Amino acid sequence: MSRNVLVVSSAESGLQIERTLEACSNLEALGLNCLFATEDFDRLGISASSNSESKKFLDQALEIVLVLGGDGSILRAAELSRAQEAPLIGVNLGHIGFMSEAELNELEVVIAAIDKKAYKVGHRVALEVQVFEGSEVVFESWALNEVSVEKSARERMLEVVVEVDSRPVSSFGCDGVLISTPTGSTAYAFSVGGPVIWPDVQAMMLVPISAHALFARPLVVAPDSELAIEVLKRSPGAGVMWCDGRRAIDLGPGSRIEVRKSNKPVSMAILSDAPFSDRLVKKFALPVTGWRGPESAG
Repeated sequence: MSRNVLVVSSAESGLQIERTLEACSNLEALGLNCLFATEDFDRLGISASSNSESKKFLDQALEIVLVLGGDGSILRAAELSRAQEAPLIGVNLGHIGFMSEAELNELEVVIAAIDKKAYKVGHRVALEVQVFEGSEVVFESWALNEVSVEKSARERMLEVVVEVDSRPVSSFGCDGVLISTPTGSTAYAFSVGGPVIWPDVQAMMLVPISAHALFARPLVVAPDSELAIEVLKRSPGAGVMWCDGRRAIDLGPGSRIEVRKSNKPVSMAILSDAPFSDRLVKKFALPVTGWRGPESAG
């Protein structure tokens, strides 16, 4: 049975493209078969190869997904491989690359781990979302990071009411509302004032964006809770809903957005047992000068 690796790369510079193709050559030398999404062919120069058709990813069974890029590339890879169980492993070509498991100078280590299957598989909470117009479902999708409901026009706020487990909690005018996973807590939700949630916590978070309200604080709820956002019929502005910034639908007054934890998590390959605290400090360059640590016994 073929050992298929889907390679998703955001490489743009000549060096990055070279490293991507070199990684594929090394994987294929080890007996693995590298596949690519169609949109990556021209940019990576793969279409000129004689066996380019055999490299197209057309829902073949995958062993793993290798992502060379930033967090946006990981979100794209998760979308491409959503129908499968293959774990994702990221090599950072971006700025922060919070979800990446390794940096570019560690690419050889990642290739060796893929070859020997020397990795653990963790499972990240994902969200399912439905949009209703009246009683009709007009849109269904999912998200790894967040579902964002945002105003469409800069000059008009969005009037919403938020709901937890079929009960209203607060209504307010705002620029938008985010519903985030723990994975997404270090992304968009973090930039609008949400707390960081450790990735192994099973939870969802709701974060208002620039709300005009006395009570518009982030809420963290249980994984079996159901969250909803209704765009009030009196809302002066329309809105748009995004899933991970990749899939969207326009919202009018009266739209209802329901979000719950998905039964299908996103699998991520893990190479290191280092605690999440270390990743947080490293990626955000947090100051820890003066830390002494716990007193050693005796």
